[in-house]
Amino acid sequence: MATTLVHTDFNFPGQTAVYHGKVRDVYTINDDILVMIATDRISAFDVILPEGIPYKGQALNQIAATFLDATADIVPNWKLAVPDPMVTVGYRCEGLRLEMIIRGYLAGSAWRAYKNGVREICGVKLPEGMRENERFPEPIITPTTKADAGHDEDISREEAIAQGIVTAEEFDTMAAYTRALFKRGSEMAAEKGLILVDTKYEFGKRDGKVILIDEIHTPDSSRYFYADGYEERLAAGEPQRQLSKEFVREWLMAHDFMGKPGQTVPEMTPEFCEEVSERYIELYEHITGNKFVKAPENDLTDRIAKNVLDCLQNLK
Repeated sequence: MATTLVHTDFNFPGQTAVYHGKVRDVYTINDDILVMIATDRISAFDVILPEGIPYKGQALNQIAATFLDATADIVPNWKLAVPDPMVTVGYRCEGLRLEMIIRGYLAGSAWRAYKNGVREICGVKLPEGMRENERFPEPIITPTTKADAGHDEDISREEAIAQGIVTAEEFDTMAAYTRALFKRGSEMAAEKGLILVDTKYEFGKRDGKVILIDEIHTPDSSRYFYADGYEERLAAGEPQRQLSKEFVREWLMAHDFMGKPGQTVPEMTPEFCEEVSERYIELYEHITGNKFVKAPENDLTDRIAKNVLDCLQNLK
């Protein structure tokens, strides 16, 4: 199996902080610049799984960079450069403590809640009689709190404002950007024969302005269906063909794992990891329209260190 990058421990010039997330390792330079490394780690149910996925970090990073560039006319974003296939360098922003999730279709966790009788999510009332994977009359925004550890929690606009997480102006600005970004992402997906089902966006503030941060429209943050056959499968009550991380969650659930206390992650065989890798590469090629070129995997840390150092030197 190909080499994977599941841990980093860099010490870049001017480094003032480092944060190891579920998937990304973020290095802060001079309290102003972020070096975000997309590792090959994979998480599900808020648990980092024990095996890395070959080329996942490269695919995620390059998809995100593509969409950050393609939406820069809608909302300013944090990206400055992509010095390495697995790295994006950009501005440090003060993060806003909400993830803005937008859903065009009743799928995933929303469907699981709906199936159990839930008819309101994050203050948004849901129509009666909907089927799994059916399109909403209008996309709905269902934010969650941004938890440092453990599970993110659903929250309504009113609750977020009342708790002081964001101001009304900040929430409404993020919501407007979220709808515009989802519209653009949906249009770009449709051009490639895909449906952007749902996704999440994260925002921060820099110089008093709301800025789009992190990744967008990747399989870690989004769910895609193939448009071909969607209506037929919906009418027949069949599962949709999809490109997303949901199949990993489904595989885990089939092996009795949902991240709950006492549950054990099932064995991730090399064959399974390769299958997941192929899904990420397939999505990259399908959604960007570009051929995926596997970056050299020998001495990953040395390659990344050199490329980042060259980039930081040029930013001075």
